[in-house]
Amino acid sequence: MNITITESADNYLAELLEKQDVEGIAVRMFVTQPGTAYAETCLAYCRPDEVVEDDAVMQKEKVKFFFEKNSLPYLEEATVDFATDRMGGQLTIKAPNAKVPKVSDDSPMDEQINYILYSDINPGLSSHGGEVKLVELVEEEAGHIAVLQFGGGCQGCSAVDMTLKDGVEKTLVERIQGLVGVRDVTDHSVRENAYYK
Repeated sequence: MNITITESADNYLAELLEKQDVEGIAVRMFVTQPGTAYAETCLAYCRPDEVVEDDAVMQKEKVKFFFEKNSLPYLEEATVDFATDRMGGQLTIKAPNAKVPKVSDDSPMDEQINYILYSDINPGLSSHGGEVKLVELVEEEAGHIAVLQFGGGCQGCSAVDMTLKDGVEKTLVERIQGLVGVRDVTDHSVRENAYYK
């Protein structure tokens, strides 16, 4: 695990944790939408009851850090630093690998879907101001259904059904094992009378 937490960051975070006044509180680090252009590296308070079993752990001088297992490849070579300035100082997180795709057939299905959406599908949709993102994965008898949200130029566009069914669904179902279809989150009728009954 090649993650650097500087001494100044350790001291600064220790002060923040002290103010929380919770016995055994630590810091958790993870990446949202890893491996995509939208990746964000986050630090959060982590109470003892919020620790996830397969988190990786690093104990610094003053603070205990937990790292989300799925985020670890994206946190390689990350640095957390606190630089003091006139205003007091600033905590900075540099994670050069957060946006680098590291997706394989063994990756969680949501990561595989996000990777295809951001690398293959969204660049095409952006030409007419649209984008699509994964909202949730629903498990049904036949397999997984990806619930997608279309935004920008795709929302309310009469071509959404066509784009969704033909392009996006075909691409995702062909490339991701166990995925049987996609659904548009804006199609609320699906919820009330699910057509799988």
